[in-house]
Amino acid sequence: MTISGRDSAILAGQQTSAADLRAAVALLGSATDVTLLAHVNPDADALGSALAVGLALHRRGARVRVSFGYPDEVPETLRGLDVAGLLVPAAEVPAAPPLLVAMDTGSLGRLGPLRDRVAATVAAGGEVLVVDHHVSNTRFGTTHLVDHTAEATAVLALRLLDELGEVVDEPIARCIYAGLVTDTRSFRHASPETHQIAARLLAAGVDAESTTRLLMDTHPFGWLGMLSSVLGRARLEPASARGLGLVHAVVRLADADGLRAEELESVVDVVRTTAEAEVAAVLKELSPQHWSVSLRAVGRLDVRAAAEALGGGGHTLAAGFTADGPEEQVIDELRAALDTAPLISSD
Repeated sequence: MTISGRDSAILAGQQTSAADLRAAVALLGSATDVTLLAHVNPDADALGSALAVGLALHRRGARVRVSFGYPDEVPETLRGLDVAGLLVPAAEVPAAPPLLVAMDTGSLGRLGPLRDRVAATVAAGGEVLVVDHHVSNTRFGTTHLVDHTAEATAVLALRLLDELGEVVDEPIARCIYAGLVTDTRSFRHASPETHQIAARLLAAGVDAESTTRLLMDTHPFGWLGMLSSVLGRARLEPASARGLGLVHAVVRLADADGLRAEELESVVDVVRTTAEAEVAAVLKELSPQHWSVSLRAVGRLDVRAAAEALGGGGHTLAAGFTADGPEEQVIDELRAALDTAPLISSD
């Protein structure tokens, strides 16, 4: 079954202007060669959004590439979304494509080694379209469709497809659904309008159980051993995070041996269940003393502000940053940033 229509362009809290949407649609609708980039270590929202838009443009006859800066391989849980073979290695991304689309990418740095394509594209007379839902987006493109009220970039991708008049069939719907279900934590942080979008995607043929299980509920056996070691070293600091409580854990290189990046990303979802802590943090060692740090909050402290103070970004309740140095130094810097982060108003 396929469903097309403009319902979702009316839903999902349109905070972008009509002019922004028209400009983005004009770029995509007339494009014959499009390169869509997800952020480094792409998640389901970034890659799903890029593949959904890319598949629609591919069907319109455009030459389409979808890529990301690193890692070298596509996350195993996301490979099945690429039904048309649109994914290419970073090395195959043109130096200055005529139209570059950055999906779910809040800043230039989040493109990693592909960030130089932005300036080169603009210098060559090309266009850079940024489609994103992060409030911290730095608007590094030439055209922007940025709506921080959208619960996922996938919502904006669907809005674009509707404005283009594209049919949202099962392969496209599955890409959109993947972004929605992961960025809303299985719709726990979803508005009624987003639930309506999900219903539309299910009606288009998405199998919610198999899609969600692969993305969120399937791990290799080695994940259990890693989790046991990491959680055994976790520390609770009730006085940190402005007295609201901080729990943190560290995934060292030795812990991560043989595991996929998505397995390491999932650790924060276990650590965040600690009842005594408002904030959960997981440090993941990417190379010796080089860390990717994930932050989650329950609802009272703005972890985005803390992440931004440390060079990162994200959302109010989910953010992250990268850091270099001994793990205790990184934790000290995080502790200081959280102690000055603003409280979230209850109004």
